[in-house]
Amino acid sequence: MDRFWLQNYPAGVPHEIHPEQFESLTQLLEESFRKNAARPFSVCMERWMSYGQLDQLSGAFGAWLQGRGLEPGARVAIMLPNVPQFGVTMAGILRAGYTCVNVNPLYTARELEHQLKDSGATAIVILENFAHVLQEVIAKTPVQHVVIASMGDLLGAVYGRWITFAVRNLARMVPPFTLPLGAGRSVTPFNDAIAQGSRQKLAPSRATLDSIAFLQYTGGTTGLSKGAVLTHRNIVAAVLQSEAWFTPALARVGDVSKINCIAALPLYHIFALTLCLLAVRWGAHLTLVPNPRDFGKFVKLLRKRPFHVLPGVNTLFNALLQQPEFKSVDFSGLCVTQAGGMAASQGTARAWLEATGCPMIEGWGMSETCAIGTNNPVTNKEFTGTIGLPLPGIEIAIKDDEGHSLPLGESGEICIKGPQVMPGYYHQPAENEKAFTADGFMRTGDIGIMDERGYSRIVDRKKDMIIVSGFNVFPNELENVISMCPGVLECAAIGVPDEKTGEAIKIFVVRKNPTLTEQELAQYCHANLTGYKRPKLIEFRDDLPKTNVGKILRRELRPKT
Repeated sequence: MDRFWLQNYPAGVPHEIHPEQFESLTQLLEESFRKNAARPFSVCMERWMSYGQLDQLSGAFGAWLQGRGLEPGARVAIMLPNVPQFGVTMAGILRAGYTCVNVNPLYTARELEHQLKDSGATAIVILENFAHVLQEVIAKTPVQHVVIASMGDLLGAVYGRWITFAVRNLARMVPPFTLPLGAGRSVTPFNDAIAQGSRQKLAPSRATLDSIAFLQYTGGTTGLSKGAVLTHRNIVAAVLQSEAWFTPALARVGDVSKINCIAALPLYHIFALTLCLLAVRWGAHLTLVPNPRDFGKFVKLLRKRPFHVLPGVNTLFNALLQQPEFKSVDFSGLCVTQAGGMAASQGTARAWLEATGCPMIEGWGMSETCAIGTNNPVTNKEFTGTIGLPLPGIEIAIKDDEGHSLPLGESGEICIKGPQVMPGYYHQPAENEKAFTADGFMRTGDIGIMDERGYSRIVDRKKDMIIVSGFNVFPNELENVISMCPGVLECAAIGVPDEKTGEAIKIFVVRKNPTLTEQELAQYCHANLTGYKRPKLIEFRDDLPKTNVGKILRRELRPKT
């Protein structure tokens, strides 16, 4: 393929990257730990962790996991927010030769059960705040080893105990739970696992570049989420691609180990996860934000010290701009404002540039591509409204339904090929058959146009996916769940424009029981769906538009433009 877009790369950005320089992602991590041992890795609630401490703690946790007798490549679930335990757990799992399964901490019992069963996870590390959800389903999953983390575990002996006490007893954020210990199941406090593992020796991982590093779950058109298989090669490639792309913007920092990356997006999400691993590659540090929805505290955090890289979704940037104290933040160090996860708006981008002096740089990627695909040059001085150019080593093609490449300027499905693209979905041969073209490109479901410079623009979505604040929501899943509500005959879900979240979910319901109220249906959704999957709008109808074979026509329900 003629990669004509390479001529529009910023100076100094390589055309290729070479993941083969590492034997595995584990080697990349351990090299950084040794090289940067004395440097800070993270700060959370003003408590710092060095790379040396991360090395020690993750090694101990990996040794503890190995001591449980898990088989090589075993899946270990991580159900944690942005707290220091996340990095320790993730690195420990990888260093022990196992596979990370990232889990949204806000999942309902139904969603958690599916992911644990589908992945075959035999161990889970979970913050105690969410253990009551695990209690509901653990007996129906293969999980044998539970590690219970508390908010203050790694925040120091005195301060950490205070934080844990406050979360449990003052804020009352830990609902009561009891995890059954039958059938050989074990439950271990996080710090106990670290203490036990520190007395054991970590056996070197046998993982190669082709081993599975992560199962990253993403929505599925069947209504159930699918695990994107991300190999060590995929992740290493994504880290090297993003490193190559961001380097020109960070030249004025000089020593990249001095970079402060703001980790407000959840680390279980592929966007934040990849940038976290990029920070490790740099030897930079992360400012962990456990609750970015508290925007007042978030702004105060930004005022504490200079920061250089701020990844986010359009809704996050827009919410920050609404805070009265935001304009008093020192933005002199900000080099990259990376927008992704959802479409960035021209209005937010304009206001952001005016407030910070740093342009929003929009990119595009998917869980299936380690969040890496296309990006606007970080040297841009203004917002372009496109998703940018393919990153080093990546090919983008606009194809028709038969897999034929279309001429420039014609709209078709955006298809992608590169070393960071997953080999397939976990145990989903039928889905994998549909996911790739005959010439090896992955179908993304996004409809786009590429111009003569190589810049692409998304114009529509082939699938009916809804994006709420950067999170993928699939109508089939919502409809499957809502249809089980007593009193519902049939339903359909669509996305509608929303100023705050980009899109909001609207459901149309035909009632089986005419007494069903909007409040009752909303309560049902609250109990069975994660927050971002809950409908904002509910409309009752007598019937829904359908094809002649009875398939509901969602397009007929969408607002006419």
